[in-house]
Amino acid sequence: MKQGMMKVRDFWRDEEGLGTLEIILIIAVVIILALLFKDWIIDLVERLMGKADDQADKIFS
Repeated sequence: MKQGMMKVRDFWRDEEGLGTLEIILIIAVVIILALLFKDWIIDLVERLMGKADDQADKIFS
């Protein structure tokens, strides 16, 4: 048990930076998620902008 905690602590303290491959993989995952949820994201943004526009109309009227 103690040895497992030591490994976790050593892993947490490891200050080795991210490599190029890791950054490319993260970007690829983000792009894939954006493409998969593109329609949902667009719908969400349109609804939020519509609500903001309605609220702005109420304030300035």
